[in-house]
Amino acid sequence: MKRLKQLYCVIFFVICLCPLLGMLFVKEEASSENRELAEFPKLKTEEGVNVEWLSQAGDYFQEHFAFRNELVTANALLHGKILGVSTAEGVIQGKDGWLYYKDSLDDYLGTELLSERSLYNISHTLSMMQDYLTERGVKFLFAAAPNKNTLYGEHMPYYDSLKVTEDNNLKRLKPYLEKEGVAYADLQAVFDAESETLYHQRDSHWNNKGAALAADALLTAAGKEHDSYDEEAYAVRTDFEGDLDKMLYPLAMEPEDEIYFDKPTSFAYVGEVGSNFDPKITTVNPSKRGSLVMYRDSFGNALLPFMADAYANAYFSRGVPYNLSDVDVNAADTVIVVRAERFLPEVAQSPPVLDAGEIPLTGDMAESSLDGALDVQMKAMGPRVQITGRILSGQLDTESGIYLRLNGAAAYEAFPMDVKTESGTDDNGFCVYLSADKLKAEENTLEIFISKDKKLYKIYQDMI
Repeated sequence: MKRLKQLYCVIFFVICLCPLLGMLFVKEEASSENRELAEFPKLKTEEGVNVEWLSQAGDYFQEHFAFRNELVTANALLHGKILGVSTAEGVIQGKDGWLYYKDSLDDYLGTELLSERSLYNISHTLSMMQDYLTERGVKFLFAAAPNKNTLYGEHMPYYDSLKVTEDNNLKRLKPYLEKEGVAYADLQAVFDAESETLYHQRDSHWNNKGAALAADALLTAAGKEHDSYDEEAYAVRTDFEGDLDKMLYPLAMEPEDEIYFDKPTSFAYVGEVGSNFDPKITTVNPSKRGSLVMYRDSFGNALLPFMADAYANAYFSRGVPYNLSDVDVNAADTVIVVRAERFLPEVAQSPPVLDAGEIPLTGDMAESSLDGALDVQMKAMGPRVQITGRILSGQLDTESGIYLRLNGAAAYEAFPMDVKTESGTDDNGFCVYLSADKLKAEENTLEIFISKDKKLYKIYQDMI
């Protein structure tokens, strides 16, 4: 009996040591997790001996031990297939083999929704972009790619019982976009009208047929002549590996069906392109006319070929904030912004890089109170300067405008924005980009005004 216990202990410790000793012989493939993994710590740093070495070494081992992907997959299979729960932090295990991005859960449940001011910040910023482009003869269009559970929520797990409201951010944003006159393509309505499932079960995005449908809606809304894929023949191949599947089961992914249209595209990539998720992609199509600049996220991967095929020149950017100098560089006649529904809060936090134009300050001037702003900062950014800050809580109405005046002369409208702070998100922020030649070499006088009750209130004055 004693020998059996000793043998049991030896076997137990050998099994425990396998992940550590295996690191000497087995090179683990890159993790499927969407984050940076820990690097092996150094014993000495610029400050001297690294007193955090042991804890950092523990973090490194936890993320790099041998057979990690195999064990992660085995654990995920046990929980997912038998217990019906997800072991990946960012993945929801749905019904019938469906997977969802956890980032979309608050939106789905109607919890932690954007404030009314944040919705205004998004819509008014888009409206300011549109006004700038329209003055230059450039068409503008905005669209939100619906969350997977917005369209196909019937496969979500038990969360339905926790729903607070059906009025999610996208539904609440639409009236603001309409009031601001923003050109908007309602992709949710387009997909709701289809009886066919057009998103992948184990990926967070639409399939190629869904991308073709979305592209048709965008190009139609932009008034662009294009080929429709409604009646095009296609093949179905079971060769698509989903992003959520890879996060959850890195070594046991289940390929699913993907649509491949028989109709060939005629555009060509400019330069070397690793994948359609590259941060900047340029395409040409000599058989078409027009020039497009499209700001997009991962939903643009499958969308890109259909959009590129409709324009003689197209430039696709994942850069945030959007730099509208791209429009001049590419001589674009159309700008389209497509963001995933779950990323709408980021639209409120990232106004575009665009030099503000001078405007007159109109309206009755009310009594001044010069302590209404905080964290006002000016930052040099190459040929321009950025001025940011926050308006004190309670000063702004939902649709109050924010205006800056320099040296008692030129005035500019600021982009309203949400600002992340230590205590949360403040929806009373602002941002202005100005050409550096608008400022004097020495100190400049900055005044800040807000519109409220059809009056202008001066709430700040100082030197910057």
